[in-house]
Amino acid sequence: MKRGFSFSVTVVVSTIVFIYYCTVFVFIDRWLGLMTSPGIMNAVAFTGVAFMCVLNYAFSIFADPGRVPSSFMPDIEDPEVSIHEIKRKGGDLRFCQKCSCFKPPRAHHCRVCKRCILRMDHHCIWINNCVGHANYKVFFVFVVYAVIACIYSLVLLVGSLTNDSHNDKQQSADSFRMAYVISGLLLVPLSVALSVLLGWHIYLILQNKTTIEYHEGVRAMWLAEKGGNVYKHPYDLGAFENLTTVLGPSIFCWICPISRHIVHGFAITIFYYDEGFLGAVATHTWLHDSHNGSVVTRIHVASDVGFGTTSMVQIWSSGVMFVLGFSFVCRFTMLSIGGSDCD
Repeated sequence: MKRGFSFSVTVVVSTIVFIYYCTVFVFIDRWLGLMTSPGIMNAVAFTGVAFMCVLNYAFSIFADPGRVPSSFMPDIEDPEVSIHEIKRKGGDLRFCQKCSCFKPPRAHHCRVCKRCILRMDHHCIWINNCVGHANYKVFFVFVVYAVIACIYSLVLLVGSLTNDSHNDKQQSADSFRMAYVISGLLLVPLSVALSVLLGWHIYLILQNKTTIEYHEGVRAMWLAEKGGNVYKHPYDLGAFENLTTVLGPSIFCWICPISRHIVHGFAITIFYYDEGFLGAVATHTWLHDSHNGSVVTRIHVASDVGFGTTSMVQIWSSGVMFVLGFSFVCRFTMLSIGGSDCD
């Protein structure tokens, strides 16, 4: 399947253009005025958010989600690779009959794209592409900026309507009534739906799961409990390590469409568990380079169990930075509102 524009992508692009126009040239202009300092600051801020939203959306559409290397062949005799994904029935190694090749760990065949996708999460009709190993981060960052843009635009819409009612601009507001109605009908459900989607993917990232693995894990957990065992997701490295695996090692690049940490081919890191411990005691990272077909393995013996002190400090620091950034945005908005007494 060819990536690019489709009917669903056209709908998304048209919606973005309409919401951007209404937000800047109707809501901000009528509430704050585009020629005032608060109006200019809010217009620039919203334009920046919209630009990042469109940029990540374009990357999500045109980026290859992750192609299974043609040279991939599981080596069941490799003593360093003691875990292989097998079929539910029969216990054989996972082999794709349609692609006529073995499936690497976490790879699945997409019936729409008609090929196997590395670390496949789902096929999204709104980007006309699969969400997989190579474009999961830009898809997630796109959703983040889309949520911010929708909520930001909704706040400006409500403020503009409130300002019109206070200043008795009923006759002037009638000419923009259709823009207010259509924007409200778009922004309210979009804000709710995208916020739910964002929360869902935050949960998946913290667990280092894909949507497919979540549904498979529900069944695996039920079977484990039925057999008196405890199910542990083999790719869960701890909350902060899971975040850096998807978003990158630098916190400052988490909201940027930069994916330098993603290797060509695929990288699988597995936690080994000991029944006598509460957490993982060793990790196994397995890298496959799609350029030359080489396989590199790294074994790391953990010195602590569970999250660890370092990871908890890093998570706490990330939370503090987020709260400070959010507080700054709120303060900026309140200052803008306070200085917008203009007709």
